[in-house]
Amino acid sequence: MCGIVGIVGKGLVNQALYDALLVLQHRGQDAAGIVTCEGERLHLRKDKGLVRDVFRTRNMLQLRGTMGVGHARYPTAGAASSAEAQPFYVNSPYGIVLAHNGNLTNAEELKRDLFVDDLRHINTDSDSEVLLNIFAHELQVQGKLRIDEQDIFRAVSGVHRRCRGGYAAVAMIPGFGVFGFRDPFGIRPLIYGRRETDEGTEYMIASESVALNTLGFTLIADVAPGEAVFISVDGELHTQQCAAAPVLSPCIFEFVYLARPDSIIDNISVHKARSRMGKRLAAKIKREWAAHDIDVVIPIPDTSRTAALQLANHLNLPYSEGFIKNRYIGRTFIMPGQKVRKQSVRQKLNAIDLEFKKKNVLLVDDSIVRGTTSQQIIQMAREAGANRVYFASAAPPVRFPNVYGIDMPSAVELVAHGRTVGEVAEFLGADGLIYQDLDDLIQAVQKRGKSHVDRFDCSVFDGHYVTGDVTADYLQHLETNRNDYAKEVHSLYSENVIGLHNTA
Repeated sequence: MCGIVGIVGKGLVNQALYDALLVLQHRGQDAAGIVTCEGERLHLRKDKGLVRDVFRTRNMLQLRGTMGVGHARYPTAGAASSAEAQPFYVNSPYGIVLAHNGNLTNAEELKRDLFVDDLRHINTDSDSEVLLNIFAHELQVQGKLRIDEQDIFRAVSGVHRRCRGGYAAVAMIPGFGVFGFRDPFGIRPLIYGRRETDEGTEYMIASESVALNTLGFTLIADVAPGEAVFISVDGELHTQQCAAAPVLSPCIFEFVYLARPDSIIDNISVHKARSRMGKRLAAKIKREWAAHDIDVVIPIPDTSRTAALQLANHLNLPYSEGFIKNRYIGRTFIMPGQKVRKQSVRQKLNAIDLEFKKKNVLLVDDSIVRGTTSQQIIQMAREAGANRVYFASAAPPVRFPNVYGIDMPSAVELVAHGRTVGEVAEFLGADGLIYQDLDDLIQAVQKRGKSHVDRFDCSVFDGHYVTGDVTADYLQHLETNRNDYAKEVHSLYSENVIGLHNTA
C-alpha cells in the first residue's frame, strides 16, 4: 500500500504533486519522493519521512517542470530506509521514472531473468525497481529512436505477460509524457481525471479519487484492470487495454481500512461501504447476541467511526466518542515495525474516563490484524473504569498473509491465525468478541448495480489468492524473509551501510 500520483500540467506541477501526496499520506508514512520534468531534464527529491518533512521550500523551488510523478512509501518488500524511497529512475531507454503501489509475487524470478537475459542490474531489494526494469526492457526491445503511445501500450502488455501480483504504477518519460497502468486483476486502485485552466487541460493519475477532488480535478474513470492510460506532454489522452483476460478483483481491505472514506474506488463509495458494514454487523449481533448487555458503542478512531455509528443506530444504542486521538501520530498499522506500532498506541489514543466508567462498552474497530493494538486499547478501556469490555470487528478474522502490497506477510503474526474466536477474545482480554462474516462484508462493499467488480481479493480472510500463483513454498519464503523481525534486522543493516557510505 503506497500513494502514487502523476500530473501533466500547463504550468509548474511541483505544488500540485506535493498537495496530492499530502492527501495520500495515509497510504504511506515511511518515505516520500517527487520527480519533475523540465523540458528534457529531470529534478528529483526523495527521502525517508513524511511528505511535510521531506520537502522544504528549497526543495520545492528546485522541482521545476510541467509534469511529474510522486510517491508516498509504505514498506512491505524491502527495508524501511531512504535507499528505497521512490520514484525510481532508469536511464535506458529514454530515461524512465516510475512510482509503484503493490507487490510482485514473482519478483525473485524476474530479478534472475533481468540479470541473465535482459542484462540489467537491480540495485535495491524493492520489487518496484524490478517492475521499472521489466517495463524498460519491454520498451527497449522495440528498438525505436522515437516512440509513440502504441509503443508504451506494447511495453505494458509485456509487463502483464511477465509480472505477477498486484501493481498499480505511474511513470514518466522526459519530453514525452506520463502514463499509468494497473495489473490485470486491478488489485490495487488507480484513477484518473482532468481539470480545465486558462492555459488548457491538465491531467492527473492517482491512487485515490480524493487526490483529484481536493485539487479540483474532475474524475474521468478508474484505470481498468490491465489498462494503460497515457497523457502526452502536449496534453493528449490515450487509453488501451493491454491484458489478455482482465478480471476486476480489487483488494477488499482497501474498503475496510486502507482508503480514505471520501474516496470512490471502482465506482464504490468507501464511506457507504463502511456504513453498510456497520448495518450488517448490527444484524449479526441481533441474530447471535440478542440478549446483550451493551450500554454504549465506542469507535476506535478514525476508520471505524462510520461502521460504529451505523451499528449503534441499528441496535438503538448510544454512540459515544470515548477516545481522543492525537492527530500528530501516524496510522499505527502502517508504521514500519511492530515495536514502533506498540509504542505509538498510547501516544496516539487517550480514553475519556466518563464515557467508560461503570459501563458495559462495545468497542468497534475496522479490523483486527496483529491484535496488540486492540489488546492495549481494551486495557485502556478497563483502566478508564469500564465494567465490561466487548469488541467488534467490521471485518472477518484476518487469518492469512497478504502478498499484494499490505504489511501482513507472516501468518504467525496474525492474532486470528490458528485461533478460534474465543481464543482471540482471551488473547485480547475482551469479555466478548464478534467478527463480521465474510459474505456480509462482500455484500456491504459490492453495492449491486453500482460497481463493475467481478470479485474481490479476500485472501487475508479466506486464503484464496486471485492471481492463482501463490504456493505454500512462496508463503513460507515470505514468512521467513518479511516478518517483523526480519524487516527490523534488514532495516538496521541498510541504515548502517548507508551510514558507513555517508561517512566514508
